[in-house]
Amino acid sequence: MEITEDEATVMMLGIYEDTGFLSYASTTVEDFRAATYLLEKGANLAIVRDILSRDLTAEQVYLLYDLINSSSVLTIHGVDVVIAEAKREFYVKDMAVVVHKMRDIQTINVLFAICQMGDRVLVIARSRRSDVDAGAVMREFGGGGHWYAASATVKEITSIQVREKIISLLSEKIIPRKTAADIMVSPVKTVQHKTSLEEAHNILTRFNINAMPVTKGGKIAGIITRQIVEKALYHHLESLSVENYMLTDFQKITADESIDRVQDIIIGTNQRLLPVVRRGALEGVITRTDLIRYLHDLREVGVLEKEKDTERYYSRKKIITNLMRERLPGSVFSLLEKVGQTAERAGMKAFVVGGFVRDLLLREENFDVDIVIEGNAVELSHKLSEEIECRVRSHTKFGTAVIIFPDGFKMDFATARVEYYKEPASLPVVEYSSIKHDLYRRDFTINSLAISLNPSHFGEVIDFFGGQRDLKDGIVRVLHNLSFVEDPTRILRAIRFEKRFSFKIGKQTLLLIKNAIKLDLLEKLPRTRVYADLELILKEDKVIEIIEEMGKLKIGPAIHKKMRFDRESIALFREMREVSVWFNLLYLETRYEIWICYLLVLFDPLLKEEALSLARSKGIRKRVLDILRITKEEAEKVIYRLLTTRTISKKLIFDLLSPLPVETILYIMAKAKSEDIRRYISLYFTRLKNIKISLSGHDLIGLGLKPGPLFKKIFNDVHEKKLVGELTTHAQEIEYVKSRYVDDFPTKETG
Repeated sequence: MEITEDEATVMMLGIYEDTGFLSYASTTVEDFRAATYLLEKGANLAIVRDILSRDLTAEQVYLLYDLINSSSVLTIHGVDVVIAEAKREFYVKDMAVVVHKMRDIQTINVLFAICQMGDRVLVIARSRRSDVDAGAVMREFGGGGHWYAASATVKEITSIQVREKIISLLSEKIIPRKTAADIMVSPVKTVQHKTSLEEAHNILTRFNINAMPVTKGGKIAGIITRQIVEKALYHHLESLSVENYMLTDFQKITADESIDRVQDIIIGTNQRLLPVVRRGALEGVITRTDLIRYLHDLREVGVLEKEKDTERYYSRKKIITNLMRERLPGSVFSLLEKVGQTAERAGMKAFVVGGFVRDLLLREENFDVDIVIEGNAVELSHKLSEEIECRVRSHTKFGTAVIIFPDGFKMDFATARVEYYKEPASLPVVEYSSIKHDLYRRDFTINSLAISLNPSHFGEVIDFFGGQRDLKDGIVRVLHNLSFVEDPTRILRAIRFEKRFSFKIGKQTLLLIKNAIKLDLLEKLPRTRVYADLELILKEDKVIEIIEEMGKLKIGPAIHKKMRFDRESIALFREMREVSVWFNLLYLETRYEIWICYLLVLFDPLLKEEALSLARSKGIRKRVLDILRITKEEAEKVIYRLLTTRTISKKLIFDLLSPLPVETILYIMAKAKSEDIRRYISLYFTRLKNIKISLSGHDLIGLGLKPGPLFKKIFNDVHEKKLVGELTTHAQEIEYVKSRYVDDFPTKETG
């Protein structure tokens, strides 16, 4: 059926309205194709723009104000739903535009705006969650639309009735009800009934838990708590087994039982740990903290007060699917979806964790994807390789795998695990655990975030330890007070993150850092571990700010007694930065690594043997070690020659600098602080470095000269003439040699 230009324009208006000018994340390829078709049929984009892009009218502004002030937040089965209401005696045009504005201003995921206009009620619904189908709700009112945008016009019913019906529909049909399986933690740390109380105490401390199930013959026999164990130890009963004092009067539930049932047991009977079982086997546990957190998220806020910090409220539970679509390449987003779908089919849970999540929320680019699996990461990796083109490198012993795609992109997989340290600064011992325990082993709260990938919760931020709050407040904070005792390299990481993101180290965390430094914990670490973090620091854009902070905290002597990071040391770092900026502005093709330049500055206070000894002990790789050795052997000599030689020729500049690595030359430039030396080095890089002679040994033999020391003399002579510009072509070089050497020295025929 043919359509007119006016009809095409009207249809184009609909597409632009529904898709936000084809910019919403929900916009599909079909939308673009339809728009293309309508454009071909004569749709007038000027009219579309005039109609849709105009500012709000005064009536619309008042309506927006009323909707915002009347809005209330309901949490229905864990999903925040905002309902806003207003009344008008007259019809207000383009209410959908007003609702869009409200949604964007308030950062709302699910919004139902109800406005009674005269004798009818207009409902506009918007959803950013695919599990909340706005269209399905509106169809119950005779309206329609998509899951993300829908509307309905209702007659002979009040706005209050509309509101109650929306809530009822969401509760009963749209938003799935939570069960014990949604809040339980698994796998579970258990203890055998014959385990001694002393060992039970060690396990509770090691895994930082307060209660755990006791098993006997593969079934749950009781629950042992930290309080009971500590009292038993106080009475010197550590050698007795836990079965003597475990709680045997406790209740269990199955995974499909309701949260209300969980609440009745934990709160009603004061049972702090609730085992979740399937056919008698332990499937998970729910702690009192798990329930409190769930209830906290679930609470119904009611009408928002004017001073209510809605942004803060919404930050507690965040779905960032749209942000993922916006920030990630389509291929990475699709892979994450695929991981979640495969995990779902395998009965596992998949999460992307750590720095990837942190940087995504900070809008920083980071494609180092770390996936944690509640289940078996190796098994899941191989299942993925059966569905998509990739290679798998797995380490069954450690429960880890790396998936490598044809374009070289990689994803790291690890089974959820918990780490504990047998003694300060030792390497951690690893055991499999839940995502909660896995995140607890992270260094800082800002790195303890995860994003769920399973389809039913895709894009949901998992935040057990306040990571989102610390990202928002710009705070680097450890998860527990023994963090730096267990791994002192976190001191370096804390400073690195603080400076990289312009954050602040939390007050308590800073106190813990100072205590760890007083205990000399960094010195107890294997030096290779310290170097790995040092190299990362030297590669940061704000390396000087980090070194300055390390100086304030007196960390330098923990690396070497001569490293003070004092004013003089920092000044040399600043000179190095200025030199690198200058060099970069030359836009030469000469490659160098600025972090190696900073490494040379770091080792500046050390004598040659001290520097090489320290570098070898830290496992610095050979290439960098060679540059360090050359610098220690040659830098001072080159500076001395350039400062004390009365006449500096271009040949001398070339001979002194050409054997040196670029990093060493730039270090010399920063170290010397001499304008003359800067000028010589500038001349070398911009004019002399690439001047070479074309004359060869064959040329000289062809001229009748005999190979020997004479050749070197000739090459040097010709090169010097080229450096000063007296010779430019090969022919000139040949003529110069003929005139200067052929008649004066014996030839092979005459000699």
